[in-house]
This record gives sequence, structure tokens and C-alpha cells, in this order.
Amino acid sequence: MSGAVGASRAAGAALSGHGAAPWAGPLATMGAALHAGNVVAATRAWHDAYGAALGSRRWEGFADLADAALRMGRASGSPNAGVPRARDLYLCALFRARDAGSLDGVLRVADAFEALGDRDVTRHAAKMAERLAGRDVSPELRQRLAALH
Repeated sequence: MSGAVGASRAAGAALSGHGAAPWAGPLATMGAALHAGNVVAATRAWHDAYGAALGSRRWEGFADLADAALRMGRASGSPNAGVPRARDLYLCALFRARDAGSLDGVLRVADAFEALGDRDVTRHAAKMAERLAGRDVSPELRQRLAALH
């Protein structure tokens, strides 16, 4: 996923119906630190964002942190360095989204696993999405689910 996608997602979470995302500020600080080449400050800000997301118990926080972990890995010059942490966070986000009944959340995380090349978890997430969607599935959603299989 590109940094622009991750930043856009973080901004979207900050503007969601839940009010300002408590992790959005630290992630913005992380982004600025990465832009300045200060990986130490970026790491500190990421950890602050992690604490805020953990306290919120919202799936969006874990998904945004996973996106940020991937950006940190790319910034470190080792793009795969952030993948294990991102994968763990995406899994947390997936189950939190499922438990919250968030079809959008499950689909967002499914897309993230697809981008990571993890077909097994992508298929599992697609099945979760189908269960959440039930029988009332729009043609667009049906097409999106088919693409994930």
C-alpha cells in the first residue's frame, strides 16, 4: 500500500462518526518525522499512536497502525521490515471489525491482506464479509467479494 493510501485512511478514520481518532495526531507526527528522516522520533510517535489505538479498542486504529508500520518499514530502507508487525495489527483489526459488525472494516482489512499477498487470510476475511453482509448484497459488493476469492 502506498503512503498516500495509508495517510488517506488515517485521515478518514479521524473523521469517522466516532469523532477524532486518538491515534491520528501521533501518526501525523510520525509522518512528519519520517519526512524529516528522523526514524527515532517516528518510532516514538508510532508507539504513542499504538497506545492511543489500544485504548480506543476500535478496529480502525489497528488498521491505521498497520498501514503506518508498513510506511516505517519502507522508510527504514527495508520494506519488508514492517510486514510482520503490520500483519499482526491487521489481524487484530480484522477480528475487531468482525466483532463490531463492520463490513467496511472487514473489507478494508481484506484488501490490506490482498496487498500483502496473503491469499489465505484474504479468503478468510472475504468469508467473514459474506457472513456480515448476509443476503442483502449489492451487485458492487458481490463483485468485490468475488475479487477477494
